[in-house]
Amino acid sequence: MRFRATIENAPIFYRLIQAVEKLQKKCIMKFTETEMHVICNDDANEGGIQVWSVVKVDTMFTSYRIQSNANNAITLTLSTEALLSALRSSSSSASSSSVAAAIIPSYDADEVVMKLAKKNEQAVLSFEMYGMSRSGRRVRVAHDVRIDVMRPAESDKLHEPRCPDPEVHVLLPPLLKIRTIVERLRPLSDVLALRANNSGILQLSINTDTVKLETQWVKCGNPSMAKHEIAQNDENDDAEDILLNKPDPDKMFCVLVSIRSFLKFLNSHVVSATTILCLCHNHCAILYVYIGEIADAGGVLTYYIPTVIDGDE
Repeated sequence: MRFRATIENAPIFYRLIQAVEKLQKKCIMKFTETEMHVICNDDANEGGIQVWSVVKVDTMFTSYRIQSNANNAITLTLSTEALLSALRSSSSSASSSSVAAAIIPSYDADEVVMKLAKKNEQAVLSFEMYGMSRSGRRVRVAHDVRIDVMRPAESDKLHEPRCPDPEVHVLLPPLLKIRTIVERLRPLSDVLALRANNSGILQLSINTDTVKLETQWVKCGNPSMAKHEIAQNDENDDAEDILLNKPDPDKMFCVLVSIRSFLKFLNSHVVSATTILCLCHNHCAILYVYIGEIADAGGVLTYYIPTVIDGDE
């Protein structure tokens, strides 16, 4: 089993892990010949939230080499905090003001190599940084992250949640603006209602015995994802119904979610260029956070937030 790659885009890698680090203490990473997957699927997560992300190899790495007996795929578990620390030390550019005041190293790495290794019989993901110190001296810094390699049989059991077809897809406003609003709602309610229709209206609201508040956006845009859905169902004779049976554009669809879960999703604002919310009425919310613009996105983080039962709604 061999794996080695040069990290070409350390700031994006850092922000990706920063987004999921708030979700759970350990994550699953799967490397294939063409993609990197980062998965947080612990049932104990706040509100049952999960994230399944996939990033194209050429978005993040160069000199990428992988070899294994499992179709050249390697799956491992590791601490998100330890991984974040390693990536933080890789470059001062990962510590920009938009990444919440990380510690700036005393050198600038011009090459960051990530590889699978074994230290004292312990498997590690080793990060080797080569660069120039501020005094002009050449430096090499190594940072090892302990890992557990998953057996192929365990890896094969990993599957994204199965959900019904969403009734509505809507483009979200900037996530940082949404987070400002939701943080103000958090002390007032544990449950947040997400509502949207196919006319570009998006609503966030809370409803308790003492307070009712609603924030609404209009003209959000309803992207067509029918082609993607049909591609997944191309063997289904009823696939054309996805296009033909469109719901009433003014009908509102709703999912109640844990407000804390939604705030954890909003940490992905550090990555987001475009985010699409999909509502499966009274079942779950699916959120696609694109790395880059949709047309040429280098990857996507997919969040699944199940509905909660609330008697006030």
